[in-house]
Amino acid sequence: MSDSSGTDSTDIIDFLAGIHAGEHVADLRRNRTQAQTNAQHSFRVLLEAGDADGDSDGGFTDTERYVVAAFVAGLHQGRGVAFYTDLLGDVADTAVVDAVTESVDAGLTVGPYGTYREPDLVGESVGGPEFTVDPRVRGVLGEKLAAALEFAHLLVFHPRDSRPERLAPLAWCWWTPRQVVSLAQLISFLCFQLRAAEGLAAVKAADSTHAPLGDSSVVRRPGTAQEPGGFPPLTGGAFDVLSYPDLHRPTRFVSHSLGWQPWVPPVEEKELTDRQRTALVDPMRAKSAYFRLLAHDPDALEARTLTDKDIFYNVTDGAGRAEREISAAVTSRYNGCVYCASVHTGRALQESTGREEDVQRLCDEGAGADLGSEMWNAIAEASVALTSTPVSFGVDHVRRLRAAGLDDGSVIDVINGAAFFNWANRLMLSLGEPELPARFR
Repeated sequence: MSDSSGTDSTDIIDFLAGIHAGEHVADLRRNRTQAQTNAQHSFRVLLEAGDADGDSDGGFTDTERYVVAAFVAGLHQGRGVAFYTDLLGDVADTAVVDAVTESVDAGLTVGPYGTYREPDLVGESVGGPEFTVDPRVRGVLGEKLAAALEFAHLLVFHPRDSRPERLAPLAWCWWTPRQVVSLAQLISFLCFQLRAAEGLAAVKAADSTHAPLGDSSVVRRPGTAQEPGGFPPLTGGAFDVLSYPDLHRPTRFVSHSLGWQPWVPPVEEKELTDRQRTALVDPMRAKSAYFRLLAHDPDALEARTLTDKDIFYNVTDGAGRAEREISAAVTSRYNGCVYCASVHTGRALQESTGREEDVQRLCDEGAGADLGSEMWNAIAEASVALTSTPVSFGVDHVRRLRAAGLDDGSVIDVINGAAFFNWANRLMLSLGEPELPARFR
């Protein structure tokens, strides 16, 4: 990366949002110092700490990470396109940059879409295009990066189409479990970062007399529903993709607890290193297959966990816990993450009183359900707009949140909550699946 990029000292979310020190939004953002610091640290560990540890598969290099980042930013069509394309141009030749740009143009569509595997949700399935890297582009980028871009398109636009079979192309291109986790973290982090920047820019713009209502320059191309192509076997690659033919799966969205089973082999509890245990933050997470899976990339896990805790549990000011949880729950419902929705509808119930019917409507009817109050409905609308790809959140959403009684610090908490769960949902959906505990069968 060239010195001219200035990423060593620049807060990337502030930069993308057009926020400057001393401005109202910049000052409010400092109320979540841990979230801000660790979002920036996530950028560094995922974009500027390429895997060059001598593994036989060659690692996950910085240049490969910039290729993926430029592709993901391009698919979002927002504020990050020029930034990430420039970063790629610092380290790659013109042919690679052109190949990524061509892939972005071929992959543009509108999300989220996808097919539910849960029987009671089949009627909510929405078809959409399957992205395949063009053979000529594949010749420029190579099979390993082509598989990564196809996986990235899945996560950006239709993460609920994730299945064990979707990981097999990565395994057969010799992505190791550690590198698959880093790849999923990178894509999912960018889905958070770009949404946070769009949301903060809208808060800043909402005070302008001539503020635009949204970005009218994005291309909203629905695409044509397609069936996925054939996938290689689950076994025989760099790792064996795990699958569970007899798993007891949930049939719908619920507000009670669920289990979760990984498709990528996690680190065994007895094999966790001291660094990995520190990255878990909470020692009890060593019992969780999900967190032991993310521990393959301990730096990314630790930064993500600290970002999460500040966004949702720092209650010295800003939005109430229930409002933050409903932003997470609506985002998860709209993306189709049954596991995350179960956790955060349950927490929304714990943090509120008398909202059982409202939360049940969210589970049953979806993200457009009437949640029983103008504040919750405004949060739901904002969360859906932030979750859409391309992002459709704008100053009209900020003004509705303000009118519902939220100050700007609280609005930023809602933005952060929805943006963060665009990170969390994609990890949960792409790396494993929910399981119905025995007591609920």
